[in-house]
Amino acid sequence: MERRGTRRSRAKALVSLILFILVSLICQAKAEETETVEGAVSPPNANSNKIVSRIAFGSCFNQSAPQPQPIWESIIRFDPQVFIWLGDNIYGDNKRPVRVWGRERTVGPWKNIERFFPSTEDELSRRYAAVKSNPGYARLRQGHPEVSIIGTWDDHDYGLNDAGKEFPYKDTSQQLLLDFLDEPHNSPRRKQAGVYASYMFGPPGKQIKVILLDMRYHRDPLFSDGTILGKTQWSWLEKELNGPQSEITIIASSIQVVSNLSAIFQPLFYMESWSLFPKERRRLFNLIDNSKREGVMFISGDVHFGEITRDDCGAAYPLYDLTSSGLTQAVERTVPKALAFAIRFMAWIAPSTKRVFSPICCFRSCTYGLPNFGAIEIDWEATPPMVKLEVRNKLGKAAIGVEFTLSNLRQPEEQQPRSKTGMRGGQDWKYYKQHCLPESELPWFAKYRIALVLVAFATASTMLLVLVVKKAVSGGRMFIKKFKVD
Repeated sequence: MERRGTRRSRAKALVSLILFILVSLICQAKAEETETVEGAVSPPNANSNKIVSRIAFGSCFNQSAPQPQPIWESIIRFDPQVFIWLGDNIYGDNKRPVRVWGRERTVGPWKNIERFFPSTEDELSRRYAAVKSNPGYARLRQGHPEVSIIGTWDDHDYGLNDAGKEFPYKDTSQQLLLDFLDEPHNSPRRKQAGVYASYMFGPPGKQIKVILLDMRYHRDPLFSDGTILGKTQWSWLEKELNGPQSEITIIASSIQVVSNLSAIFQPLFYMESWSLFPKERRRLFNLIDNSKREGVMFISGDVHFGEITRDDCGAAYPLYDLTSSGLTQAVERTVPKALAFAIRFMAWIAPSTKRVFSPICCFRSCTYGLPNFGAIEIDWEATPPMVKLEVRNKLGKAAIGVEFTLSNLRQPEEQQPRSKTGMRGGQDWKYYKQHCLPESELPWFAKYRIALVLVAFATASTMLLVLVVKKAVSGGRMFIKKFKVD
């Protein structure tokens, strides 16, 4: 009897062990399945069979900006089917005054404290609530429920200026952003590390895929040439680009992809962009090229002005980058109106090998430093379909624009050979045409033109000031002598 009881116990234990292993394998399979589709979410308020022909996007919106804000009425008149928040959707961090000396020195060689510091969770929530209650945005969000509103973040809504993966409150910030975007509580974006996601709009034959990248959660320190996206997001992006095809694929990056303004503004200052991580940008272009995916373009923000750039050598067809920044924050707003011409002059003389110069340009530089939003229009009825990329001003008029056929974003029958730098378009950089030569490889005189002009201006101003002071002192002495004689 004891032996039978022992055998039964062993049998029960063996059955329990087998069941435990089976349950564990099933759970693991489900977990792997969830990880595979991580980031793929359904478009909010979207009818998957409805043709999308108008997409608007914006970035750099200060919740404390004064009213009225006519730019929201212009966005509504554009009648977009999709609106994309592209980062800096609020200014959630705080900054101390610029001080070179004193107890708190925020800039200069004797700097002893960071100028920017994060807000509390409650303060971030209040700032998001302020944007949601903004009269113009509320009319877009509540008065037009058919518009799909999606978005990602940049540094100021992430929580801290120029912050990356080291920011300690990023998980809290992630949930607050997703609350702002009305993301469902069971959304995969609430469970993953980062806010990256993809959306598919439109019926077969007229589909648009929007890929939102997260440029903050996994980013290594600036100038480290480390990673921007991180291992998991890179794997996800590779699956997205190699997945089901679409006629158009829009990759939304909160920072510029094609332009490299840091190369021409150094040593004065730098601007965050993919160019600060050259290995990552090369990897991105190679991934697009190797996936054979057609119709890929970028949209970006962050820099407080608008421009359109393109790279003809990064892939088998031109890669456009439509930059719109910002809805309220704009570079010309940082100076008195009387000095706006100086900003425009600097933009005009700044060398750019990637900027698109088209007949639709408000200024000769083909940049726009006042409040703006990005607009994408697709004419599906044209043969072949036409694509229009525009930076629009606060009144809804095109400040910068370019139009081309969708067939321009297709793989050619015979691909051009790659150059020594891994780019298409020739055997040597000397033969690169416009839109190919990186700004960092410009001759030094062209690359540092702005710095040289500013140094020359500062030198001339100093000399003029010295001359004026010298004349004033000389005139004062003569007056004193004359006064004494009298």
